[in-house]
Amino acid sequence: MGLYSLILENKWALEILYALAISLICAVIVFKIDRFYRLSTHQGIRYFRNAFFFYGIAFIARYVLGFFSDISNNYLYAIQIIFEYFLVMAGFFLFYSLIWKKIELPKEHYKSSLFNMRIAIFHLMAIVIAVFDSLWHTYDFMFFSQIIIFIYAAMIAYSNYRRNGKQRMFLKFYFIAMALILVAWLLNLSAALFFQWHPFILINIGIINVAFFILFLYGVLKVTR
Repeated sequence: MGLYSLILENKWALEILYALAISLICAVIVFKIDRFYRLSTHQGIRYFRNAFFFYGIAFIARYVLGFFSDISNNYLYAIQIIFEYFLVMAGFFLFYSLIWKKIELPKEHYKSSLFNMRIAIFHLMAIVIAVFDSLWHTYDFMFFSQIIIFIYAAMIAYSNYRRNGKQRMFLKFYFIAMALILVAWLLNLSAALFFQWHPFILINIGIINVAFFILFLYGVLKVTR
């Protein structure tokens, strides 16, 4: 338990380092994928890129801007809404990158992948989830929405891997990453409902989150090099 005690003693500094590390990983992924998209013009890549753009902003909002909530509680609810909105939207974008072909018409092309007629529904859902959690002083709406999303995402990613995994090795990383993030959300829900946010559980959730982002970074670097 020595390592966990050390982590708890330096919790604030490590949270900032954790947020900055994940935000940096997200920035690299966004940069690499954006260059790859400009070469391939593949629609799904745009939504995949957007997911990590939103993840990066979410972690900056939660841990870096969260510093101000320690100074004044007036910032607390606003930061929770901002954090949840970007985090939920990132999950929606990651899910949409798997299903966009089944939803968009073959000749359908939107100038903006961040906000268009179809993505507007996800924006609205993310805002509603974030506001409801803030009003009820909970994270349950976010937890359940993301668990449902990533159950389906993991199933789709596994199906894609079984069908085309030998030709496209990135699909293997995609499936493993979907499984990891699903486990992380399930642990988050368990920590809230059964373990009163026990630090030991939260530390392990943080480790899984880092593994999720590093796995995607490795896959992106491998594909785009």
